[in-house]
Amino acid sequence: MQMQNFTILELLLVVLIFAVYFLPTLIAFLRQHRNKLAIFLLNLLLGWTVLGWVVSLVWSVMK
Repeated sequence: MQMQNFTILELLLVVLIFAVYFLPTLIAFLRQHRNKLAIFLLNLLLGWTVLGWVVSLVWSVMK
């Protein structure tokens, strides 16, 4: 098996993709939302659907 070397740009792109994917979770944790664990689970399990991501984003910014 051969190891592939990643460039800094590729690693930065992967980090950026994960940051955007978990943006609702990051917002919930930064705002100390009382349902942050539920938002994380919704984001983790249904974030790949656009609807699940939008719902978790809206939920994370609500009080």
